Amino acid sequence: MNNSGGKTHSIEPARGAGCSLCRHGGSLDFDFSYAFQPIIDVRKARVFAHEALIRGLGGEPAQTVLERVNPANRYQFDQACRVRAIETAARLGLSGKLSINFLPNAIYRPEVCISTTLRAAETCGFPIDRIIFETVEGERIEDGKWLAEVFREYQRIGFLTAIDDFGAGYAGLNLLADFQPDIIKLDMSLVRSIDKRKTSHAIVRAVAGICHELDIQLIAEGVETRDELFCLQDAGVELIQGYLLSMPLFESCLHDADLTLPV
Repeated sequence: MNNSGGKTHSIEPARGAGCSLCRHGGSLDFDFSYAFQPIIDVRKARVFAHEALIRGLGGEPAQTVLERVNPANRYQFDQACRVRAIETAARLGLSGKLSINFLPNAIYRPEVCISTTLRAAETCGFPIDRIIFETVEGERIEDGKWLAEVFREYQRIGFLTAIDDFGAGYAGLNLLADFQPDIIKLDMSLVRSIDKRKTSHAIVRAVAGICHELDIQLIAEGVETRDELFCLQDAGVELIQGYLLSMPLFESCLHDADLTLPV
């Protein structure tokens, strides 16, 4: 789901950073909050996961937070996001898995930079096999092989991995040939009005077939109409995220959420 308001961020990899950041962390001079949007398994009529979406403390859009991220604080921000998402999800007792957007370009050694996340999961009693890492939408990944390397290390540790925006930019067949994630999230341009576009329907059906063959779960995000939902189901997509089922919900709203599926 759109964390960045559509703005593209070009970020140089931080692989030359020192390990002192992992040991000592660092504080940010701004704060942020989260909203959580459920991803629904419509076939089983239950929550598959919640995606943690960056927001301002007053509910401001993600971009108002992300525009304060710079090369000097990018690593600290990425680490703080992971910890905050895990702590909040554990405190709320969210069902299903937890999808966390991360900044691949803020990582210099994945096996080292993951230590803070592992400590947070252990402290909160949150199983790591319930955590999904997906890239922040709108962050341009210049080095696809580096992203694949980070993802492979995360899979080795026991996390789930997701390629977001599949079908846009580098997040396509080239990346899939290098690395097979646990989950693929369709780019919203393929989802929008899919019921009216024969070509989009054919592409999604083909991607669903590839995912089935490679044992990859497929999520359609940005679903807003019943016709889109029914067309996606016809194409073989059962994991759905979007305003049709639920808007992103803040902590005070989560327990009263109405996730009744359209019929």
